[in-house]
Amino acid sequence: MTQEDAQLHIEDAINSMDKAIEHLELELMKIRAGKASPMMLEGLRFDYYGAETQVNQAANVSVQDAKTLLIQPWDKGALQGIEKAIMQANLGVTPQNDGATIRLVLPPVTEERRKELAKRAKGEGETAKVSVRNIRRDANEAIKKLQKDGLAEDIAKDSETKIQDATNKFIAKIDKHCADKEVELMTV
Repeated sequence: MTQEDAQLHIEDAINSMDKAIEHLELELMKIRAGKASPMMLEGLRFDYYGAETQVNQAANVSVQDAKTLLIQPWDKGALQGIEKAIMQANLGVTPQNDGATIRLVLPPVTEERRKELAKRAKGEGETAKVSVRNIRRDANEAIKKLQKDGLAEDIAKDSETKIQDATNKFIAKIDKHCADKEVELMTV
């Protein structure tokens, strides 16, 4: 076992941690305070004739005004499924179905709702931290296995230190993203 093998595990871990940050950024973009955005429905799936389908793949989602999203399904048969998915997603909005379109009118954001959204953002941050820590654990286990297979102890220790440094850096990034999002959400 060589230092290159250990380096591959470190790079793998860093790439996976990058992906966890990208996922967090996407999730945080979905959390919006006050302004209607099609991103609110990003990743929202519903049962469309037995197939899990994303809302934006079965309907046109547009911003009617600052507080209203308009969802126009290409097939009227999708209306019930989309409406049900929105209700289950707990977006804090009640869909208004007129038989042809669904309107989502965002309520004025109260202090309580802002705190709720900030709490949700923190929850996403915690999920990302758990992912990063799991990646660290898996990488460290891989390094220990390499050490059993003949990797020098000093190289193994150095690799584990690099993995821990990367973990600390990514946890700090997650904290910063969450703090920035909280400031954005709490700003009236």
